[in-house]
Amino acid sequence: EATTRDLLRHVPGPDFPTGGILVEPPDAIAEAYESGRGGFRLRARWEKETLKNGAWQVVVTEIPYQVAKSRLIEQVAQLMEEKKLPLLGDIRDESTDVVRVVLEPKSRAVDPAVLMETLFRATQFETRFSLNMNVLDAERTPRVMGLREVLRSWLDHRHVVLVRRTEHRLAAIARRLEILDGYLIVYLNLDEVIRIVREEDEPKQALMATFGLTDIQADAVLNMRLRSLRKLEEMEIRREHKKLTTEQGKLQGLMKSEARRWKAIEEELEATRAKFGDGALGKRRTETGRVLPAVLVDEAAFTEKEPITVILSAKGWIRAQKGHLPPETEHRFKEGDSLHTWVHAMSTDRIALFATNGKAYTLKADTLPRGRGDGQPLRLMVELANEDEIVSLFVHQDEARFLVATTDGKGFVAKAADLLSERRTGKQILVVDAGKQAALCVPAEGDTVAVVGENRKLLLFPLDQVPEMARGRGVQLQSYKDGGLADAKVFTRKEGLTWRSGERTRLETDLTPWRGNRAGAGKLPPNGFPRSNRFGD
Repeated sequence: EATTRDLLRHVPGPDFPTGGILVEPPDAIAEAYESGRGGFRLRARWEKETLKNGAWQVVVTEIPYQVAKSRLIEQVAQLMEEKKLPLLGDIRDESTDVVRVVLEPKSRAVDPAVLMETLFRATQFETRFSLNMNVLDAERTPRVMGLREVLRSWLDHRHVVLVRRTEHRLAAIARRLEILDGYLIVYLNLDEVIRIVREEDEPKQALMATFGLTDIQADAVLNMRLRSLRKLEEMEIRREHKKLTTEQGKLQGLMKSEARRWKAIEEELEATRAKFGDGALGKRRTETGRVLPAVLVDEAAFTEKEPITVILSAKGWIRAQKGHLPPETEHRFKEGDSLHTWVHAMSTDRIALFATNGKAYTLKADTLPRGRGDGQPLRLMVELANEDEIVSLFVHQDEARFLVATTDGKGFVAKAADLLSERRTGKQILVVDAGKQAALCVPAEGDTVAVVGENRKLLLFPLDQVPEMARGRGVQLQSYKDGGLADAKVFTRKEGLTWRSGERTRLETDLTPWRGNRAGAGKLPPNGFPRSNRFGD
């Protein structure tokens, strides 16, 4: 009558021979045992050892079941060589007859829990075992059973085993008693038996006819040795006969009573528990029920932090080179290709890209192809149509904001967090009308927006006139009779407006002629403003 919840007090979870810690929530374990399907996460057991001068190390004393220790250490070493475990300094095996794997942190400032969490996520220090109790029932039909039904079926099987074992024993006793009865007849008629054996041509038939022996009894008598005819042997046979008769009576009583059979099964289980339950073989090895604190691990913990330069070519090939390369560095590209843009980053950064379709894409810097080769086509990493191009590429910063705008001069301010996308398809930020494109995505750092049109008109207006949105078409930044938006930037008015002209950076501090409000037309820019109508910085 016990429910699965009742049974879980006695079967809290699977017990593995190599120990470890079961980290599955109790509700998940209960659900798995109730349905007969599920899985269990098993972690290595570890402890922190304090060393001299504030140093410490982690010692792993139990590893998950069916995980080869040598393979596990090789796996960790390989990940260290690939710089995917930056928190781990070294690993060594100090095992003897017990497991002892030592993990040294990169520095004493590392949190041991965070170090182990990175290993649990990346290696077989944590494994998952599937539960699928698809078994044959009493009718030999395969089906999935829950824990309660499995135990009930097992008890029914033990009952069947007991019945068959008892029947087998009763048959053996009956055969032995039959032979013993024949022996006792011999002792009661010893002289006549000897005479028949000596004088009769067919002693077997004569014995059977004279004493009413069965075929088995007659064969047993004829096969007796002379030494078995002594008085002492007769007494032994009578004792055996009495013992077997008593046992036969008990077994026959057991077969007549189902209640006695279940009582016998209970006694067998109690004997098994007494023998193994509290001993070394019966002691539970896998720990359950421990509530593990949540450990927040930054993704950067899985990547060696180092400076890189992310390079995007005009034809959409992307790569990362080690170090922060100087701006004047000459980059090599495929024939007919050239530099589109580059950015300094760290290998732990996320790289955001904004395309002419108004979508934002995100790449992890450590996943970019490395080296001095040509890299990899960006379109293999994100879903970008052939007619779409990348407008800007930058390192994601949580608190940053960006001004996004279309070629017809509509735009808004977007938070950097809204530009993040975990999908290859990207995230639609700027809604672009038919025949138009997203033109730019520039940092919104400052208090004033400068926009310049293809008609060479420059307009300045306060940034607070531009709404902050997560998605949409935005508002009109500048009005045009002909053409559209050429470029825009956000700057601090007190510092003046700058732009690149050739190798020089020009500065204009008197901005009164171009100041206005959003959606204005603007005026011709200052002397020396680039003919490309772009700020260039």
